[in-house]
Parts: sequence; structure tokens; C-alpha cells
Amino acid sequence: MKLNFDPPVSGLRVTIMGLGLHGGGAASARFFASRGARVTVTDLNPEEVLRPSLETLGNYDIRYTLGGHQGEDFSQADLVIKNPGVPRDSPWLPLARRVETDLSVFLGLNRRRILGVTGSKGKSTTASAIYHVLRRLYPDPRLGGNITLSPLDFLSDERGLPLPLETWNQDPSPVVLELSSWQLGDLAGRGILRPQGAVITNILRDHQDRYSGMEAYVADKEVIFKEQEPHQTALFPLEDSYGPRFYGAAPGQRYYFSSRPMEGRPENPQGWGAYLKGEEGFLRRASGEERILPEKLALPGFHNRLNLLAAGGILALTGEDPEAIVRGLGDFQGVEHRLEFVREWRGIAIYNDSAATLPEAAAAALLSFSGPLYLITGGTDKNLDFSPLLPAINRPRRIYLLAGSAQDKYQALIKKARGLSAPVFESLEAAFEAALKDAEADGLPAPPGGKEKPAPTLILSPGCASFGMFLNEFDRGRKFKALAARL
Repeated sequence: MKLNFDPPVSGLRVTIMGLGLHGGGAASARFFASRGARVTVTDLNPEEVLRPSLETLGNYDIRYTLGGHQGEDFSQADLVIKNPGVPRDSPWLPLARRVETDLSVFLGLNRRRILGVTGSKGKSTTASAIYHVLRRLYPDPRLGGNITLSPLDFLSDERGLPLPLETWNQDPSPVVLELSSWQLGDLAGRGILRPQGAVITNILRDHQDRYSGMEAYVADKEVIFKEQEPHQTALFPLEDSYGPRFYGAAPGQRYYFSSRPMEGRPENPQGWGAYLKGEEGFLRRASGEERILPEKLALPGFHNRLNLLAAGGILALTGEDPEAIVRGLGDFQGVEHRLEFVREWRGIAIYNDSAATLPEAAAAALLSFSGPLYLITGGTDKNLDFSPLLPAINRPRRIYLLAGSAQDKYQALIKKARGLSAPVFESLEAAFEAALKDAEADGLPAPPGGKEKPAPTLILSPGCASFGMFLNEFDRGRKFKALAARL
């Protein structure tokens, strides 16, 4: 679909609904303002909350309506750009003549091939690993979407000036998009998202404070492959309960990825797809079997091995060299806020896993370490079931619970598993200080002749949303890292 504006962008009245703090709203404002549109930004949040985003727009002629919305900003606009966080049933949207998103605008203009990644957890790691490999193979690959970089910024040069579309589209480098359920839902039925390769990492219970149920959430996730062409490829998790459903519904070339070889399935008797054999990853398809994942990875955790297996699988299935994939995935260091090694201090390894906003993600993090653990966790409940944490909640030596709407659920789980409650902290700083003190005592050298003790690990892995105490999970992670940096 070509994005045809009538009138042209210059002079177009554009309202950005939801500036937000993740980059999409600010990128949309820059995109249209730099091309001569008359831009209005409106957001329910006040100026002080939005200051980080507002500071990126200081050089542009933009009108602001903050702390609330006004009807004329929608009814008098030629175009409204909706932030993905804005509910699709917002009463303001019917006032608009035309509604788009930063992604729909980008997809309407872009002609480069796209690799798309979604899932409840692991999508940022998988998308970033794909990009890490592509950077070695192409002059100018890009990574954006839900990972806090809007692809609209790709269409401007380093000075923020519009980049000619011919220059952009003639480059052979791929674009990797990490896509949330909200972003995908906004694209449903548009016919503009047809990635050359699509990956769904997994489906877990998430965002049930915003969806009517799991079926609506899963339906949005399916948008990533629903409009693919027959020659395009999708990769699904075999061991996820939704994997076979996606496989059966995919209109293009479809494959599984799995923690083990998968011969003998009725829908896939040849066992084609990506799988682990021991610690290594392989891809089997009609042309034969090839190695796509090395035994030794720089990134800890079995769940991350599966994420990198999916990355390697879709790269190989879309034509990239398996040897280059193995080299690139082997030295991939991971993503900020996702099991991110921050530093070592007096023998204590400090990890930031602030992007673990689901109980399943926190459980996976805890099972990634073998030494004594000191866990800072908790936050805001998204109407989730915390029982997936049960198999891992006994792993930490001590738990430090952040105050928030999830604390009652968390305490009940901890008491069931451990027989006692965890201390609750009203600030991240207080929880960090308490955890560090305990971990430091645990990490003291053994007495002469005593058995050497394993090094302790202090980790922030909340298993919850961040709102209330923090602006978002990235703000939470940055503040955690700042506390560690001060040591």
C-alpha cells in the first residue's frame, strides 16, 4: 500500500495522540513537522511527566495540548497518529477523519524487506540478535518498533532532515521490527504488514488488564503472519500451546523451533524446523540439515538459548549464511534490561532484568543462575496469575519485594512456597541497599582452610509492570543501574 496524503504532507494538519515516553509519538511529531505539516501533540499526561520526550522536540514548530484532550484537535485534523498505548475504543478516535500509527505510516512508505518478531517474552532479545547478525552482513540494517525506536526515524538523516525515499528503499539492508500486540492490532486487516520472515517467540498470559481475554490478545499476535504471501516464512514455538494453531493458520512457508528434534508430527512429518541437539542448534529443511547455533553463548539462560535458536532459524530460512549466523549469535551479548550484566562489586554479580514484566520471565531468570541469589522483585499487577513463579521462587536465598498492587499476590505465593513473608520496600533504593548488604555478607571470603563459596548474584527481576513507582520498565532498570554505578 502506498501512503498517499491528500493534501500533501506540507500544510497537512496532523494530531499526534499520545506522545508517550517510548519514542513513537516523538518520532511521528518529528517526521511530520520536518516535512512542513502543522503538528499538534496531545497527551493525557502533564508536561512534567512527558519532559524526556518533549526535550527531543524543542527545535520543531509544534502545538501542544497536554494534561487532557480537546475535540477540535481530532475533528479538525486531516490525520491523527495514534500511539499504540491508546486503546482502540478511545472515544476521541471516531472524531478523526483518518487514523494511522507510526508503523502504518512507515510500512506504507518502506520498500525494504522486513523481518518481524513478536511474542509475550523474548521478542526484544530475538529481534536484537537478528539485527546483531545482519549488521555484519549488510551496510545499513535497522532495528525498531516496540524496542523504543520508531521506524519513522529511519526516514530521516543524522541531522533530522527528510531522507529521500528512493535513497532509503534502494538499500538492500533489511529492517527488523519488534512488534507488540497493541502495535499489531492497529495493523490488522490493513494489508500492509507482510514480513519476509515472521517469528512468534511464545504466548504467555499478558496485558489482561487491557484485553477482554486471552483470545483477543492472541488474535492480535497472529497479525504478524496473517497477511504474508505464500513465499514468505513464519517460525513458531512447537512447545508453546499456541504453536500448532499458528502453524495451521499460516498462509506462507511455516516451520517450528523446538528444544529437541521433532520428527513424526502429523502436520510436519519430516521434522523441518530449528531445534536443539544438546547445546547446539540446527535447522532441518528440504535442502538438508545445517548448524545455526553454537554450543557456547555469551548470553546466559536456557530461555535465551531458545530465543537465539529462533533468531538463527528465521535468518537461515530467509537466506542468510549459516556460518555467519553461528558466529554472530555466539558473541551476542544481549539487550539492555533483559538479564543484563551490570557489574561485579566485591564478588557480587549484579544483573538488571527490569524488562521481566511477567511471572514467567522472572522464573526463567531465576533458573538461569546456580549460585546464591538475592532477588528484588514486585511492582504493579496486570491481572496475571503468579503461579508460574512457584517452580523458581525457592531459588533466591532472600527476596526483597517492591511495594505495589502486586504485593499481596506475591506475598501469598512466597508464603505458600517458602513458609514466610518477604520484606516490602517503598523504594528501589531501600530494597537495593538491603539486598546488597545481605549479598556482601554472603560473599565474604571463606575462613582459612574453609570450602570456597560460590559467588552471590543480586538481580532485579520484577515479574510485574513498573507503573506507580516508575515511569516504565526502562526507567526502573536505569535507576537500578544507577544505584549499582554509585558503589
